Amino acid sequence: MLRLKVKEVAEEKGFSQGKLARAADIATNTLRAIYRDPCREISTFTINKLAKALEVPVTALIEDVPEKECNNEYTNL
Repeated sequence: MLRLKVKEVAEEKGFSQGKLARAADIATNTLRAIYRDPCREISTFTINKLAKALEVPVTALIEDVPEKECNNEYTNL
């Protein structure tokens, strides 16, 4: 299962949620949802916009994790 590392990369690069949403030209609510649930599905269009804004390859924003890990970490929000 894929897990998005957008929050971690954004923090390393000094981006707040608002600044990143504006730079990537995506809705703040979309970014907030990604931060809350990094195992959620998002479009390739959105992840490409985030990678471009963060100046990283798309591969830097994803990691492969066991499905159990993702489900346990984010189902009780």
